[in-house]
Amino acid sequence: MRTIVYIDGYNLYYGRLKHSPYKWLDIYRLFSEHIIRAQSPQAKVVKTKYFTADIKARVASHGQAAQKAQNDYHRALTTLYPDHIEIIKGFHSLDYAKLPRYKRPLDKSDRVDVWRLEEKQTDVSIALHAYRDVIRKECDQIVLVSNDTDLEPALQMIRMDVGNNVEIGIVIPISKPEPGKAHRPPNQRLSQYANWTRRYILDSELANSQLPNPIPTKKKPILRPDYW
Repeated sequence: MRTIVYIDGYNLYYGRLKHSPYKWLDIYRLFSEHIIRAQSPQAKVVKTKYFTADIKARVASHGQAAQKAQNDYHRALTTLYPDHIEIIKGFHSLDYAKLPRYKRPLDKSDRVDVWRLEEKQTDVSIALHAYRDVIRKECDQIVLVSNDTDLEPALQMIRMDVGNNVEIGIVIPISKPEPGKAHRPPNQRLSQYANWTRRYILDSELANSQLPNPIPTKKKPILRPDYW
C-alpha cells in the first residue's frame, strides 16, 4: 500500500520535540519503520513531505545558531533520503500588533505592543498536497502528522470525493498521556475521517530514530548542532 506522510513541522516540534533530546530526528525512519508499520503492516512509505518555514534569526532564542541548526537538519534529511523526503517551505511573518494583556476576565481596553510571529502557508500547503496526491492516485494511503483542526476541511473533501478508495491515518505529535499530568488532548475532529489514529509518539520511538552523527557529504560532514 503506497503511503505518503505529511508532517506539520511546527506541530511536531512544539508538540513533541522542543524540550526533548531528540531533535536530530530521522523522520523517515520514525514513521516508516515504527509508527506506520505498526498500524498498517502492508504499507510502504513512498514519500515523506515535511512542511516548515525558515527560522528568523533575529527573534530566535539562539539567533544565527538556530538558523544554521535548522539548515543543517534539512540538509541532513535530504542528503540521506534524496528520493524519499521532500521539504516544502512556507514563511514566517513578523508584524507589529497591539493585543489585549493576558488577564482574567479579558479587558479589551488594556492592550500592549507586541511582535507577532506567525507561520504562513503550512496548513494550506499540507491540504493541497494531500488532496492533489489523492486525486492523482499517487498513493493508496495518506498519513497526516498534525493536531491542527485547520486540516479538517481537506480530509472532509477527500472523503467526499474519493470515499474509501484511500486510507487515512492520523498521528498526533504529543507525548503519551501520563495519569495525573496535564496534556494537550488529541484532535477528535481529524480522527472522524481517519481509518486509524495514533494518539502519541513514544520517547523510545524517537530515541531509536535519530540521524547518524556526523553525516558524510562530498564536502564537509553535517554535524548535529551542539545545543540540540
